[in-house]
Amino acid sequence: MPGAWWLLLSICSMLGVATWYLRNFTERDELVRLSAFSGIACMISLVVWTWTLDL
Repeated sequence: MPGAWWLLLSICSMLGVATWYLRNFTERDELVRLSAFSGIACMISLVVWTWTLDL
């Protein structure tokens, strides 16, 4: 896998942890939505990127 793919995977996992933290330990609903939707977009791009790789 390319280095940028691993970076995107790391960002996706950090957004997942951030969403969990914001949902359980803060009252900031806007940031929960922002981090969740960013994580979703990140994961969709990872799936598309993985399917289009020529291994």
